[in-house]
Amino acid sequence: MSEIGAGSDPPSPFLSVASSKSSGNTGFDANRIAEVKAWLVSQFDAVGKDVPDFEYTPRSIAHLHSIATLSQAKTQAATIVANDFHQKAAEYRSQAARIREILEHVGLVQESLPSNVVSCSQVLASVANLLNIRDTELNQSLRKTAVEDKRAKVQQESKELLDYTRKAIARLTYLKRTLTQLEDDIPPCEAQMEHWKTNLAIMESKERQYLQQYSNYKAMLNRVGYSPDISHGVLVEMAEHRKDLEKKTKPILETLRSYQDLPPVDKTLAALAIEDKKRQYAAAEKYLEDVLQSALASSE
Repeated sequence: MSEIGAGSDPPSPFLSVASSKSSGNTGFDANRIAEVKAWLVSQFDAVGKDVPDFEYTPRSIAHLHSIATLSQAKTQAATIVANDFHQKAAEYRSQAARIREILEHVGLVQESLPSNVVSCSQVLASVANLLNIRDTELNQSLRKTAVEDKRAKVQQESKELLDYTRKAIARLTYLKRTLTQLEDDIPPCEAQMEHWKTNLAIMESKERQYLQQYSNYKAMLNRVGYSPDISHGVLVEMAEHRKDLEKKTKPILETLRSYQDLPPVDKTLAALAIEDKKRQYAAAEKYLEDVLQSALASSE
């Protein structure tokens, strides 16, 4: 075992073969074998035993090297944790001594306390260890921080809710005011609607009346022979012809009236004169009708 620890291991056939080969084989080189040997020696020395003999094959060296690397990493981590625990233990001992000194000054040493107080303290310490409460002040600080965060969150939510409530109240007030205004506008609007209904009934009555008058005027125009072809100019021309005919027939009518005033001399002559005037009057009317018909035909 001492020889292996000193680095003078008995030569093995695999080791001699490995030394004769080049250093390009990364899984079976001298440095890795030396690291594995050193680790095995340290581990077996720790329990007071010698390293057993076995064959150093590339596979075993690679496997042992990975185990050694992992073990060294865990050992280093455990060492760091242990050192931290030692430091914390020293701090706790120092803090305990300071607390003991404070308790002695105030007269609260364990020997002067009642047995029930000591029992409660031990139960409290056991519960703290069971709940893994290492620092009550830190735990309370964390709880206080969590409560403060929750309180800030609740306050923020309450503020937002209050803001929404104020906006909703303002909106409700506006809607109520609008509703009151609309309710006040209902009576005049209803009166205006009644007035419009009355006017609508009157307009419907007037419409029926105007339609009836239109039908009457249309029938009268059809009876007198009016057609859409008769324009204003044609009517003016016919009126002028009528005036001419009235001028021509007026002397004849006056002559007839003068004859009516005369005493009858001879009924036969008077009858002949009357017949002559009637023929002239009929001829004038016939002429007037011919003129009107010619005017209508020319307009068509």
